[in-house]
Amino acid sequence: MATLVAPNQKSPVEDVEALHKAFKGWGTDEKTVIAILGHRNVHQRQQIRKVYEEIYQENLIKRLESELSGDFERAVYRWMLEPADRDAVLANVAIKNGSKGYHVIVEIACVLSADEVLAVKRAYHNRYKRSLEEDVATNTTGDIRQLLVGLVTAYRYDGDEVNAKLAKTEADILHESIKEKKGNHEEAIRILTTRSKTQLLATFNRYRDDHGASITKKLLDNASTDFQKALHTAIRCINDHKKYYEKVLRNAIKGVGTDEDALTRVVVSRAEKDLRDIKELYYKRNSVHLEDAVAKEISGDYKKFILTLLGKED
Repeated sequence: MATLVAPNQKSPVEDVEALHKAFKGWGTDEKTVIAILGHRNVHQRQQIRKVYEEIYQENLIKRLESELSGDFERAVYRWMLEPADRDAVLANVAIKNGSKGYHVIVEIACVLSADEVLAVKRAYHNRYKRSLEEDVATNTTGDIRQLLVGLVTAYRYDGDEVNAKLAKTEADILHESIKEKKGNHEEAIRILTTRSKTQLLATFNRYRDDHGASITKKLLDNASTDFQKALHTAIRCINDHKKYYEKVLRNAIKGVGTDEDALTRVVVSRAEKDLRDIKELYYKRNSVHLEDAVAKEISGDYKKFILTLLGKED
């Protein structure tokens, strides 16, 4: 379930005029920006962008970039993009970040449906005039290249059919691949990049039954290389992406300093999908509400905006 509940919009023209007024004069009326954009769904936001440009002959996103700053600007910018375009931007930033960004590529490829991944690749192509596969391949080598290119290239079957015999065979193959730290990972890559999510879930369950521990636990014990970490992320995202995102949020706000990039990425990309479920998981795991934990870690307009997307007004 989503945390964003958008009102039935009277007219995008009213929103556009209010936003334009918020930009006028000395300084920006950030409160109005949050009150409007933080309560509009993706369709309404795209209407606002379109009407703003029609009335004022100006790109709203560029105007927002010039009016806002820091983490607040980055969060609003990403919120205003269409989902596929947003993921294209996230993927490009992740590629530039090298090994620190591999998990974001894996997230996009493993959480989204086959059609959604295809839409991201189209958006990437349109925005950067290169293919996502091309940029991933150019910036990686070895096993990690094979895995990431395989994941972003895949167009997985979305059906519910399961081959139990295949699940048993491939659970054993994965077990051997994880045991061999420097072994041949081609078969593990083949399985994770070509099988349907339903088939993979059956394989992961069989792995747990046959080997006495979950595949993610085994991988975590051995996750010393970028490849093994990426493999671990892929399996977690396919297995239960809500639990995965709960942990991303937990890690983003615990300890010294906050990982605003991770916090923004999850909140902005899941607010219209399943952020309410992720919040419930967070509460069960940590006995504190996510919005209360977040409120202690961030400040200013960025805090107000993120709390709005989390469904809590500051």
